[in-house]
Amino acid sequence: MLQLIEISLTRFKNYLSRRFEFSERIVCICGNNGTGKTSLLDAVYYLCFTKSYFTRSDSYSIQQGQNGFRVEGNFLLNNKEEEAVCILRETGKKEFSVNALIYEKFSQHIGHYPCVIIAPDDALLITGGSEERRKFLDALLSQLDADYLKHLIICNKLLQQRNAFLRSLAENAVTDLSLLDVLDRQIAKPGIFIFEKRKAFLESFLPLVKKLYDEIASQPEELIFSYDSELLKASYPDLLKASRQKDCRAQRSTSGIHKDDIEIFLGNMPFRNIASQGQRKSLLFALKLAEMEILKREKGFSPLLLLDDVFEKLDENRMTNLLQKVCKENDGQVFITDTNRERLEQHLSYLSLPYQLIELIN
Repeated sequence: MLQLIEISLTRFKNYLSRRFEFSERIVCICGNNGTGKTSLLDAVYYLCFTKSYFTRSDSYSIQQGQNGFRVEGNFLLNNKEEEAVCILRETGKKEFSVNALIYEKFSQHIGHYPCVIIAPDDALLITGGSEERRKFLDALLSQLDADYLKHLIICNKLLQQRNAFLRSLAENAVTDLSLLDVLDRQIAKPGIFIFEKRKAFLESFLPLVKKLYDEIASQPEELIFSYDSELLKASYPDLLKASRQKDCRAQRSTSGIHKDDIEIFLGNMPFRNIASQGQRKSLLFALKLAEMEILKREKGFSPLLLLDDVFEKLDENRMTNLLQKVCKENDGQVFITDTNRERLEQHLSYLSLPYQLIELIN
């Protein structure tokens, strides 16, 4: 079992210094906008992923007017207590440790405290471009497989180098393409590994998403998924060779696994073009709940689940079905934020489940 017992925040976003203890499996965090609900969830996310879910730069997580921050959490993992600490020092250097052992690479921590988060901007997972769905898939596979994360990091670095070289061709009138030959050979190996892992994983993952979607929506719909990758039709070396002239003109890599996507159709039409807001939310929840189920299956215990203000504009039926899934059928720790305390209390009371209520005030 994985449980966060307490968390301490110092100079982190809304909090100059604050400590929270979590006494129940279900933790409800209520308050008006701007009181720090999302900041508290993001602090939990930091302890699981060594970074923020909501901002790209660590500097945005420092309380305004301060230098650096500290987030400290006490966990119970498989009946053993652990202390995780994330520190951003005044120099800008970040450190992450578990039981006072500092990681040499932050990637070593990914998957140690498995975690799933659902937030309002996650709607882009359904309505946005392919990058959003790849990011979701990569985050999930990285928690499951350290080798996948290692190959992903290598591939991304090689892709950055390849793009930089392609830009230099035009900027510096470079004519020698021998470095491009080397980069193409180097990128193929991790690229093929990532493609094969994604393809094999999605064969079992996507049917699970469909099953959960039907349960949340309370009715079956003609939802169709497919994995779209250029590597389904050509080998990586052949793909890079065929796109070379186009890449040189565009000054970037136009083909490869960084173009992969999960295509979603409702009947014979793209889902994002015709789905209602309720259908989109149901699919988002299905994707995240499938992520949670897979993590539990592979890790042997449930991940932490963070729900940030997800109940707005959700009808009563879908809200009841979602809470049934995440609170009653799931045995992991759940953190839920909402501006409407009465709505949350009413639904949780209906499920007859004990919960802790934390009310934040401006």
